[in-house]
Amino acid sequence: MGTDRKKKARRARYSYADAGVDIAAGNALVRAIAPAAAATRRPGADAALGGFGAIFDLAASGYRDPLLVAGTDGVGTKLRIAAEIGRHQGIGIDLVAMCANDILVQGAEPLFFLDYFATGRLDPAVAVEVVKGIAEGCQQAGCALIGGETAEMPGHYAPGDYDLAGFVVGAVERERLLTGVEIAAGDIVLGLASSGAHANGFSLIRRLVADRGLAYDGPAPFDSGKGLGAALLTPTRIYVRSLLPLLRAGRIRGLAHITGGGLLENVPRILPKGLAAHIDAGTWPLPPLFAWLRELGKIDIGEMLRTFNCGIGMVVIVAAAEATDIARELAAAGETVWRIGGIEPGADDAPATVVTGGKGCWGEADGFRVPDATASEMA
Repeated sequence: MGTDRKKKARRARYSYADAGVDIAAGNALVRAIAPAAAATRRPGADAALGGFGAIFDLAASGYRDPLLVAGTDGVGTKLRIAAEIGRHQGIGIDLVAMCANDILVQGAEPLFFLDYFATGRLDPAVAVEVVKGIAEGCQQAGCALIGGETAEMPGHYAPGDYDLAGFVVGAVERERLLTGVEIAAGDIVLGLASSGAHANGFSLIRRLVADRGLAYDGPAPFDSGKGLGAALLTPTRIYVRSLLPLLRAGRIRGLAHITGGGLLENVPRILPKGLAAHIDAGTWPLPPLFAWLRELGKIDIGEMLRTFNCGIGMVVIVAAAEATDIARELAAAGETVWRIGGIEPGADDAPATVVTGGKGCWGEADGFRVPDATASEMA
């Protein structure tokens, strides 16, 4: 019987489609997403798809002495929730946000974006929804979607699974590169509201949901009127349009995108030696999502602060004399802004974030103090 099977295999005519790769479906996907990509056109890019390489004309973007800043990122296990409830467009926005916000903190304007979409078997409806979200994110960030790759890899991914990676390139005038070197004691720390968990901490969120027997299609305990999955999939906020004018004017001394590592580990990355950021958690309300997670998992405060953004998606450090005006301008641009702390002298060899407060809004009767990125919860 085995010999007969081998003989039949030798006589069979094989195709790539028989192996699980549908080239025609891939070509149809490119045609389907072309209008979404075209909607992201900007000076320097015509957003045409289909060539071997994507082209961007840097001279047409208006820079005099530019430095290029590049970044790459993904969305992590937030993808699992999207797959479970069948909502994929917001994931594309997340992908752009994680990349664009990262290069923004160095003062760079996002210019163009490329994506990588990998799956076991291409589902055109899912792929189109994802890429439309990417195009929407690019419009929010002001960058062009100029190319990407769709990889169909049967046997490598489970049915219905896919993965995403994003790549962004931006530019900043050489004299406007943001390094944090201008940050000084006495500066003010502003916090810009996040739109949710963004794309960080979802392995812990998913574990809590599974262990507590919750369903993503059930109600969200922290957001009445929404399903749990839909509420958790709220896309990451993109801060480019509100912050870019201030960056170009040289009015911002430091930015920190609050992603994995939270406030404790991301703020110290931009501080010069000998300085520390002192943040009062009582200056902004802990959003219901994070209060729910904290209670659901009995998560200590140090763990919350280095796993989640806890309601602050971007930290902005400015001169004290400008803080009020800048906060007002950011609010006018659509941001929710809080004055959350200040910059003070610290240890010469260990920049730190010191978080205190939280009385009444973090579930702590007497507030708390987390002195640095390695500290645990303290009374």
